[in-house]
Amino acid sequence: MTTRKKYTKEFKLDAVSLVTDQGYSRAEAARSLGINANMLCRWVQEEQSGDGQAFRGNGKLTPDQEENRRLKAEIKRLKMEKERRYSLQQKRNEILVYHPTQEYLSRSPDVSGAGCGPVMLLPLPAPDGHKTA
Repeated sequence: MTTRKKYTKEFKLDAVSLVTDQGYSRAEAARSLGINANMLCRWVQEEQSGDGQAFRGNGKLTPDQEENRRLKAEIKRLKMEKERRYSLQQKRNEILVYHPTQEYLSRSPDVSGAGCGPVMLLPLPAPDGHKTA
């Protein structure tokens, strides 16, 4: 398996210059440089696109790609935050209900809170537009 050749930005600009400035045909310039004519054609098209992003190097994103990546990260963060808030809201919708025992009911009202039984969670219905788990 052969490794892929990497050309510097300067080499690519010089190759494009042979075609655009010095009047060589793409095939002639490619032959004299020892590269594929299709590759030189692609380099010429990149340079002529005029967006200033020609030959930016491996792993370097265009401004549009950077913004796309940033927006996707923002969407992911907002979805996680929304899910966390919804989860907290679900926990708030549970009410603590105390069931007085028979012993408490038979006592006088002046003994407040004596004899309370176990705590039971009673979930409330979800607000309109929200799914329940």
